[in-house]
Formats: sequence, C-alpha cells, structure tokens
Amino acid sequence: MSEVYKERLWTKDFINTSLVNFALMMSQYLLLVTMAMYAAQQYNASVGIAGLVSSSFIIGSLIGRLFGGKHITEMGGKKMLIIGSVLIVILTASYLIPMGIYLFILLRILHGAAMGYAMTATGTIIAQIIPPSRNGEGIGYFSMSVVMATAIGPLIGVSLISAYGYTSIFLFSFSMAVVSLILGLTVKAPPMKVIKKEKDQKFNIWEFFEKRAVPISLVMFVMALAYSSILSYVTAYAESINLIQAGSIYFTVYGVTVLLSRPITGPLLDRKGANVVMYPAIIMFGLGMIVISQASVTLVFLLAAVFIGFGYGNVQSITQALSIKVTPPERLGLANTTYFIALDLGLGFGPFILGYIVPALGYRGMYLTLGFVVLASIIIYYFLHGRHDKKLTQTGSL
Repeated sequence: MSEVYKERLWTKDFINTSLVNFALMMSQYLLLVTMAMYAAQQYNASVGIAGLVSSSFIIGSLIGRLFGGKHITEMGGKKMLIIGSVLIVILTASYLIPMGIYLFILLRILHGAAMGYAMTATGTIIAQIIPPSRNGEGIGYFSMSVVMATAIGPLIGVSLISAYGYTSIFLFSFSMAVVSLILGLTVKAPPMKVIKKEKDQKFNIWEFFEKRAVPISLVMFVMALAYSSILSYVTAYAESINLIQAGSIYFTVYGVTVLLSRPITGPLLDRKGANVVMYPAIIMFGLGMIVISQASVTLVFLLAAVFIGFGYGNVQSITQALSIKVTPPERLGLANTTYFIALDLGLGFGPFILGYIVPALGYRGMYLTLGFVVLASIIIYYFLHGRHDKKLTQTGSL
C-alpha cells in the first residue's frame, strides 16, 4: 500500500469538526436563501432593504474572519470554536424575539461575525489535524460539508417555511447551533505556534491576511463570482425556460457529482500536484456554464450540473488545500481567513454585480459570458500558481 495511505485521516476530531462545519453551514445557507423573503413579508421591506437583510450576514462574516484569523494563534482553535459556537446559539435564539427591521439587520451582522469566527476555527483545526501527505484528500472531504450544506440547507428552509412558517426555520437553526456547540466541545485542537510580534509594531495589513495565500485566493474569487450566478439565479433561469423540475433537482445532481469525484481528485492532488486536477476542473466549469446557457431540455440542464459539479466543486477544495500548503503552520488561521474572504466576496457580492448584467444580456447571455470568463481564468491560474506548482509539490513551499 502507498505511503500516502499509512497516515490516518478519519479520526474522531476530523469527523466531529466536519460535522460542526456542516451543521453551521447548513443553517447559514438555509437563512441566506430565505431572509430576503422574510424581510419583505414580515417588515414590508423594499427590495433594497430585503437584499441588505440577506447580504448583511456576509458583511458580518467578513468582519468575523478578519479578526478570527488575527487572533487564532493567540487564542487557539478550540477556544475560538467554542466562543463562536456559544455566540451563534445566543444569536440564533434571538431570531425568535420580535424586533424592528434595523435591529434585525444588526442581528444578521452579528450572526455573520460569530459564524466567521467559528468557521475560521474549524478550517484551521482541520488544516492542523490532516496528515500533510493527505492534505488534498482531507480538505476535499472536509469541504464536502460545505457542498452538502449548500444543497440541503436551502431545500430544508423552503420546505419548513411551506409547512410550518418562518418560526420553524429559526428553531431549526437554533437546534443546529446547539448540536454544533455540543460536538465542538469534544474536538481536540493541536496547540498553535504563536506569531512573534515586535514591540511598538505599526499597523500591518499582513496581521489580517496571509501573503502566500493571496494568489490562489484571487483565483478562488474569480471562480466564486462566476458560481454566484448559479446560487442566485439558476432557479429563476430554469423557470424562465420552462425547466422548473430540472431547476429543483439541480443542486442534488451537483452535490452527487462532487461527492463521487472527491475520492479521485483528492488523492490525485496529493500524488501528482494541483495542475493535474485544476486545469481539467476549470475547463469543465467553463464548459458547464456554456452548456447551461444553451439548455432547453432537462437532460442538457442537468448535464451542465455534472460539469459544474466536477469543475467548481473541485476547484473550491483544491484552492483551499493549496492556500494551506503554501503557508507555515503558525499562519494557518490567516491563510484560512485570506481564502474564505475571497470566497465570501465572490459569492456575496457576485449577485450584486451580475444583477446589472442580467437585464442587458438575459440569463443565457450572462451564463455564456461567464463560461468564457472561467475558461480565460486558466491564464490567471497559470501565472498566479500553476507555473510554480511542480516546485511546490516537491518542496512543500514556494
């Protein structure tokens, strides 16, 4: 048996940290897709204010990640995870308290900040406990918690609202927060090496970000911006071309594709380097966007889901693994912060940018354009990471 498989991956801490991440992310995506509608119905909010209710969570998450990455080496992953989880329990319970629209927006920001704090901890703990020789495989399986959360969370949210109303989704989110806290208490996080700081050191942007993780994070930003068009508009697009059923099962097909491909792409990344997986994944993602732009029957629409699942679904885990691989152990928290801020910015603000493109080009035009943008990003990947990948694979750092 290969040396790669002699180090144990599926430990209790790996499984429990992944479950914590899944429960929290499922709650996050459940609320993300329902809060704009809730604000419009509960508060008679305008479209702009309803959009702010939804996106304010992303603003809070960015704040939480910034300060989480800066403080995790001093605090430690376990302590940060517990603090974040306790805050999430309190804040999700607060959704059940009647309040005005602006207090509700503040609650969303605080909830996002607590989530960003906890997510920085889970990402860092996972990076610490995965054997270095199985980094790509481990991150691939861990990030499945996010993939499955994006597929299951919105489905649960819409189903609960239809059957029991909005109170049910708040109770469900609260229960997921409690489960996460209980599981988090069982996790054992390795101690972190503290980053040495000079006395009277002036403000330095690299106290919040990891310089080595910036290039691959920029690649992820472009990919996430393109994928935000799927998260935000694929259901409306499916309805507009009379493929409502295909739209309803799109994320199921996407999730299954990612699930089936991870046992292949993760070990391949560890043994052969990122380029062997990354270039085909970017091409598949781009082709998937072009295919969905031309879809007029269910089979073609769902074929695009397969392409995008293999493409974006693997790009997301590969780039996260690479952001960790290029970073010294004591700066893993900052590497996670850098990567996830790029991801959140792409997913969070992509719909706002694309909202100006849809009226001009239509859904088909938007997806076709983004398909070529994704294919062109192969050049960005090559210059920011791809040309260095062989050296990285051999030495473990750039």
